[in-house]
Amino acid sequence: MKVFLNSAAVYLPEQHETAEYIHEQSGVPLEVVQKKMGIIKKCRAPESLHPSEMAVRAAKVALKDIDPHSIDLVIWSGSEYKDYPVWSAGIFVQRELGLKKAYAFDASARCSSNVLALKLAKSLMQTDEDIQNVLICGGHKTGDLVNYRDQNARFLYNLSDGGSAMVLSKKGKNEILESSFITDGDFSLDVIIPGGGTKNPTRQGVKETDTYLQVPDVAGMRERLEAKSLSNFVQVVKQSAIKSMSKPIDYLALLHMKRSAHDALLSQLELKQEQSIYLDHYGHFGAPDQVLSLGLAERRNLLKEGSHVVLASAGIGYTWSALSIDWQEACFKQSTLDDFEK
Repeated sequence: MKVFLNSAAVYLPEQHETAEYIHEQSGVPLEVVQKKMGIIKKCRAPESLHPSEMAVRAAKVALKDIDPHSIDLVIWSGSEYKDYPVWSAGIFVQRELGLKKAYAFDASARCSSNVLALKLAKSLMQTDEDIQNVLICGGHKTGDLVNYRDQNARFLYNLSDGGSAMVLSKKGKNEILESSFITDGDFSLDVIIPGGGTKNPTRQGVKETDTYLQVPDVAGMRERLEAKSLSNFVQVVKQSAIKSMSKPIDYLALLHMKRSAHDALLSQLELKQEQSIYLDHYGHFGAPDQVLSLGLAERRNLLKEGSHVVLASAGIGYTWSALSIDWQEACFKQSTLDDFEK
């Protein structure tokens, strides 16, 4: 049984942090922020706007002209840094959107959560005849977790805010194909928030710095990433692509990372620069990066009928992931991207 991506959207906050701001706050040279980290500006949500609402805003666009009672399942693919700790955001989003016939659950694989959610949704739709239409959505406000005074966490300075949504159906044209995942527990303690868990509960009081993402062993993490990250990325992308279509990759929807890593991955995959989009004007939302990349690619006419599209990401922990789509028609419902491309 085939499953199709029929609709997609992102929500982008209007506020930004610029490279100049990051330079001023961190002391990192402006040229390094812009050219090495690949940040011209990044989206940031106001204090009053939370992950669930950003997911809802993206989902409302993706669900335009779709009967809310036709949605059978909602999968939250957003951040675990949500409105409240230990909270089911997907069920809240289901209520806010009036999806009364659906059930909901939260899925998480860090920045690979959208790729994982697509695989889960496809599998559930293929094994349950009652699931005809699935909404995958999530919001991210991980920009709040960046401490610009912490030089060990420099690779996290690109974290930004926003939301994404996708609607999958058993009828359509953009077929969801095969996927590939690699996880490596050697990285599982490399990026943590020390305060707030069972080891260091907030009720006992925690230092402010312990409420931000930290990298306890930055040298060790860097060494392990250099040894494994690029090869694992290449492996999941190639495995997904080979299992899915007999033709080469036409477009790679990739998360934001430092420029050199982005270019190295394209080179290893023998892809040209115009076969992907570098998100230096947006930052790294997390899971929504691939949805945004698809939307931008549509608007720039990079996706053609029959294009072999691969979504690829890596989530802290580490999870490398990729999933292929047989692209046939435009499905991105968003009218504001032109403003962000200026």
